[in-house]
Amino acid sequence: MATTLTPRWAAYALECRRAISRQATGAAVSKSKTVITEEKTRRFSVRFLISLLLIVGGIAWLAYYYIGPRGNPLAFPPVEGSPTAIADLARWNYVIGFGAMMLGLMISAHPSTPLGRGRGVVVGMLGCFLIGLIWICTFYVFSDDLSRLWILNDLGQWNLVVGIAFMAVGFSFATKWE
Repeated sequence: MATTLTPRWAAYALECRRAISRQATGAAVSKSKTVITEEKTRRFSVRFLISLLLIVGGIAWLAYYYIGPRGNPLAFPPVEGSPTAIADLARWNYVIGFGAMMLGLMISAHPSTPLGRGRGVVVGMLGCFLIGLIWICTFYVFSDDLSRLWILNDLGQWNLVVGIAFMAVGFSFATKWE
């Protein structure tokens, strides 16, 4: 008993065969309909440059605050840092620095950036998970005397929040994994 396909079903069957052959040959097939192919092939999109700027800016803010405006609270008497406008923010400087860094990482988990597609997603996800795990383990191992570890010595128990925040950013990469 031979069956004949209507033109509509014949076109559908042909499209299915083409899709299967594309997948069999290793051609990239994306499930994402929000980003066009042209955006995926560009290396440096505006989104990627903004995310790099936020990541580098967050790291620079943390380093600048720790070296300059923080002063030396361990000295006797404590040494005040300058400029005082930034020194008066105290621990909020860590929120600004880590917040900018985490926001930059989350923005980079988009298909229009190199970290948001292909192997970059896995690298970003596992990188954030490992950084968070290492941050928390380092805090627990050295929690008796944190005085020699930069940044960790000022945060105290807030180091757990920083480690968990890195892991949360890793989950934002995990949601982009195809």
